[in-house]
Amino acid sequence: MQKQASPRLESQQTSDPVLHREIGQPEESVDQSPNDIKGIRRREFIKRTGLAVAGLSAASTLLTPIRRGVAAGTKPTEITFASAKFFGKETIAEVVEAFNGSQEKIHVTYKELPPPSSSTEVHQGLVQQLARRNGNPDVFTQDIIWIAEFAAAKWALTLDEYFNAEAMKEYFPGVVQACKWQGKLTALPWFIDSGMLYYRSDLLDGIGAKPPETWDELIDSAKKLTSSGKAKFGFLWQAKQAEVLVCDLVSFIGSNGGAILEPDGKTVSVADDAAVESVQLMHDLIRKDQITPEDVMSWDEEPSRRPFTSGEAAFLRNWSYVWKVCQSKEDSSVIDKVGVAPLPHFPGKKSAACLGGYQYGVNASSKNKDAAIEFARWMSSPETQLRFAVQLGLCPTRSAVLDDPKIAQEEPFMQRLKSVFVGAIGRPVTPKYPQVTLVLQSAVSRALTNGDVKGELQAAKEKIQAIVKT
Repeated sequence: MQKQASPRLESQQTSDPVLHREIGQPEESVDQSPNDIKGIRRREFIKRTGLAVAGLSAASTLLTPIRRGVAAGTKPTEITFASAKFFGKETIAEVVEAFNGSQEKIHVTYKELPPPSSSTEVHQGLVQQLARRNGNPDVFTQDIIWIAEFAAAKWALTLDEYFNAEAMKEYFPGVVQACKWQGKLTALPWFIDSGMLYYRSDLLDGIGAKPPETWDELIDSAKKLTSSGKAKFGFLWQAKQAEVLVCDLVSFIGSNGGAILEPDGKTVSVADDAAVESVQLMHDLIRKDQITPEDVMSWDEEPSRRPFTSGEAAFLRNWSYVWKVCQSKEDSSVIDKVGVAPLPHFPGKKSAACLGGYQYGVNASSKNKDAAIEFARWMSSPETQLRFAVQLGLCPTRSAVLDDPKIAQEEPFMQRLKSVFVGAIGRPVTPKYPQVTLVLQSAVSRALTNGDVKGELQAAKEKIQAIVKT
């Protein structure tokens, strides 16, 4: 849950490592993560055995609606589906063809968009198509940070009448909330990713420490390991003035019970005490505690990942793609020495992982809404989510699917992420997100540099208030 091509608009960068695949190649400034790095991307996908034939057959049976048949001379309803390109043992096009072959009422034409590594182009392409309001594409996939924008523009169909509250309980609460705009469901969950804490289990064992649950525990262990020379760096994260900085900001503030923007989309909380204390912690990790090198001010995912997998750091905040890198003989010096846990929190608070991923939308102008809904329902079904998990490595948004034995066999790391995803939270939900994120990136970057945390956040609050109230 995861690489924009030029021209790059930082505010439009996708949030997810899993998304970063060219295969997986990160762009220079990505808040997301590059799914896996060069060699292992293709090797891992090729090496992983596919679903057992019997398993796939069983899944296909479950996925197949009852064939009602089509009267002689009657053509199926034609709809279109636009999605960013993803890489795996199977393609999105093959999944779409599986739907087409499973019934005769609907035929879906797949329109492939650039990969999420070129998120700006994906976004611009969708905006251009949806703005025409001609119903094309009928169904589309969207980065989680575009949901409010598309809903506010009335490009996305409201889905509450098709998917009731009881049905939505099958998905992780955080992703359901992220799929809503002004209390209405305007997107259907597909897959997610989020930030998490990687730690050197061997180093923690050496000092008799457990994976930290609070920031104070992380700071204490990091100082012990760096002062003893067992680790060059204590804690690595990403502070580059880019979308990734906002992702980290969301996690820090959320771990203190705070928020950047309240659910009403109008009340700005980024200068409240909880947020100020959180950004002060970010500053102090670099300037005061000095467990985070000043270099993070220019680092996004990959520059921060490399020292960790080369064995130089004790802790790392990053996305799920890093796990496979940690296990790569060619790219890692810490094989079998790494653990993963939810990010730490402030005393008495809860861990908060920044949510990322792509979700489904139905075009509000579609001329075949019923067919579009049926296809979207199929694509988000337990069976299809399982297929995406084992064939493309995309983490399901359905809690029960994540517990499936096939995932334990094919993608065991995914099941270890459940505790992380349960506490995942989204970035500010507003159709003005592109403007809001640029303000946040600039203000937090300055605060980390000059130390005037309160002043910079207050200035950011005033700018954001002007943006969201227009």
